[in-house]
Amino acid sequence: MKRVYLLLSLMLSGIVGVFAQNNAIPENEKTAYLKVITQRADKIAAVLNINDVAKQEKVRDIIRDQYNSLNDIYTERDANVKAIKEANSTDKVAAEAAIKVEATKTDDKLAKLHKKYLSKLSSKLTAEQVDQVKNGMTYNVLPITYKAYQEQILTLTEDQKKQIFTWLTEAREHAIDAESSDKKHAWFGKYKGRINNYLSAAGYDLKKEGQDWELRRKAAANAKGN
Repeated sequence: MKRVYLLLSLMLSGIVGVFAQNNAIPENEKTAYLKVITQRADKIAAVLNINDVAKQEKVRDIIRDQYNSLNDIYTERDANVKAIKEANSTDKVAAEAAIKVEATKTDDKLAKLHKKYLSKLSSKLTAEQVDQVKNGMTYNVLPITYKAYQEQILTLTEDQKKQIFTWLTEAREHAIDAESSDKKHAWFGKYKGRINNYLSAAGYDLKKEGQDWELRRKAAANAKGN
């Protein structure tokens, strides 16, 4: 499912596929698509504690429009890649070279859109609220993962915690622009690998730390049950 990050709804995945791949979008399908991303943006904006209804709606619209713009970029890329493959069906080397150029163009567009998006959010929200929006667009992986590392390894130094948070934040910056749920999680997976290597180099036995953490969680669950 190509645009699953926009919908977060398996029920509507078929609609998304059509929307992402077909230039002639039936009006009812386009309406359904916009309704779903508006609802998703509404949920993100709703937890920001914005007292002004009009302001909350403006923030909602900024988030919705970002989802829509990301979809446009990836839809155009997919169409161009398809055309490249068709035009170079007998020349794999040429096709791969052209696809790389297309990927670079896509990255450039995403970088510009990313900057504009954060500027728009910052004009309406505090830095903390902008972080909440980013977390909302990435399934709250950053705070969940950061908390898990601290619970798993009780002896982390402040410098180590800071480095972990820095890398998870960097992962989130990439993930908010990713085209699917899997690719959002893949960004975090990449940086978690970097973090794990960093911690292993610092002398931590991550397997043992994980086993000890599991024992602590079971003990806590048993104590709560009693």
